[in-house]
Amino acid sequence: MITAATNVLPAVPPRTPATPPGVVRAVDLLGAAHRLVIEHGNERYVLSLTRNGKLLLTK
Repeated sequence: MITAATNVLPAVPPRTPATPPGVVRAVDLLGAAHRLVIEHGNERYVLSLTRNGKLLLTK
């Protein structure tokens, strides 16, 4: 028989990073072209700014 107590996961405290992540403004990162190519391993990704002002990451 399954009880409600068996479906409850133990509480896990949130991780706190030792140092906060760096912050970079998108406009500074993308530049006037509003595009940036990111190399990760053997893959390339394009980070671009849409006409609606949203960021889009594509492979």
